[in-house]
Amino acid sequence: MDAKTYLEPQNVLPIYDTCDVLVVGGGSAGHSAALAAARAGCKNVILMERYGFCGGDVTGGYVLLVPALSFHEKTYVQGIQEEWFQRLKNIPGAVIGPEMEYAGSKDQEMIKKFRGIGGATMGPDARVQHGFTVEPTQMKIEMDLMLEEEKESIRVMYHSWGCKPIMEGNVCKGVIFESKEGRKAIMAKVVIDATGDADLCRLSGAPTSSSIDDECRCGSTALVYRVGGFSKKALNEWMATDKEGAKKFMQGIMARHGFMAALIDGPTDDVSWANNWQAKRDCSTVKDLTATEMGTRLHLREVVQFMKDTCPVMKDAYLLDVAPQTGVRGSHRIVGETVISSNDWAFPKQYDDVIAWHSTVESLNDNAPIEIPYGAILPQKVENLLAPGRHISADRIAIDCVNLVPQCVGTGQAAGVAAAVAVADGTSTHTLNIKKVQDILAGEQNVPLPRNSHTDISYTENLEAHEYGLYTEAAKKARETKDAASAYRHWTLSSGKEKMEEGMSIQ
Repeated sequence: MDAKTYLEPQNVLPIYDTCDVLVVGGGSAGHSAALAAARAGCKNVILMERYGFCGGDVTGGYVLLVPALSFHEKTYVQGIQEEWFQRLKNIPGAVIGPEMEYAGSKDQEMIKKFRGIGGATMGPDARVQHGFTVEPTQMKIEMDLMLEEEKESIRVMYHSWGCKPIMEGNVCKGVIFESKEGRKAIMAKVVIDATGDADLCRLSGAPTSSSIDDECRCGSTALVYRVGGFSKKALNEWMATDKEGAKKFMQGIMARHGFMAALIDGPTDDVSWANNWQAKRDCSTVKDLTATEMGTRLHLREVVQFMKDTCPVMKDAYLLDVAPQTGVRGSHRIVGETVISSNDWAFPKQYDDVIAWHSTVESLNDNAPIEIPYGAILPQKVENLLAPGRHISADRIAIDCVNLVPQCVGTGQAAGVAAAVAVADGTSTHTLNIKKVQDILAGEQNVPLPRNSHTDISYTENLEAHEYGLYTEAAKKARETKDAASAYRHWTLSSGKEKMEEGMSIQ
């Protein structure tokens, strides 16, 4: 031992519990994974979460937007993600967004109504898009209710931080966790790392990457806050009428913060959430997490006062609350058996092991869906460990478009089904019957998948009829140069900043 190291004494850890499927992390991916595993027949699931609630960035980070679920007339992102919408729409003030049946509509009033909440595309060919915005407290409650409905199969462990995988050779056998009860272990047949930063995968021996383009969305952190006491509709109308005043307003907010920020529509007109993009910060480091939290809060009073003094419709505005956890976008992610490439949007790939078919926020292909393969959540070199969610396997550009809320839910649902199938059949995560996983997702859990007999052929026909979204000028350029990454970065650096000034959001 030297001055810079400490030799931790050997310790015998008690086994707290055993299970078939252990999900570490209760965010969008982990919550969906636990539910999907139980619904696929697994009766011994544990869901472990470091906070006292599920939802991660949605309910804790106040990233309330669930965008880009449809392409033209068809909604490709369904399953548990659509279940959120259907459950919340019966609760006053819990969600806002157009129903699936309106996807593709060119009705100008509907486009105007839903554009600010992720329910409409932009540009000359603007149309209604199925997408929605949630209220975080109601979402927390609903997520607990969903788990309670599966209580015979799922045991929930809040305030428990999974911190280290238990490895026997290259096989994950469980997880060590910390809590108020001390350091203990849980043994499992399959572990799902839904930590968002590949925390368990990094310590398992599986290869990971932290390479992210600093100028893209994932190279930034956030601390979201909410502002009440004014009408967002009135603010939108003022910004549309006084464009020069609106530009100075948005620039003034960002100047006082020291980073990009924008007021976004919420599910009710009297409360807006302020998303922000704090560039070149790593959400897996203590230094950057602390700087994000303190750096935001230290200027909040000044920012809100500026809003009140500058914008006539915000004279009575007030700071409602600050998100209880940092908004995180990208840090470490797995290097899976398949690495999704930025060229997947310009040159659509078909994967035999497809587990999700997702529209994304990529304007290069006009938000057309791409296929997400099982290999993207399957770490290399280790067994019985899956990694859905924000840290799935994608290159430094592509990760920007496949780690938003819908993709976390979709890959989490697939991971839960895959884990249940592996346990039921006595196989490993690398040798499981992927066709069985796909049939359960498409046939029993309402997840459209390409080339699956349970999914109506009209979904494929819709894509073909609209050229897979490759009619855009950006797509034509990307296909000509075979360089989708450059096209994406150009959009991020130009039109992305313009959207910030207009008060729009790209999460």
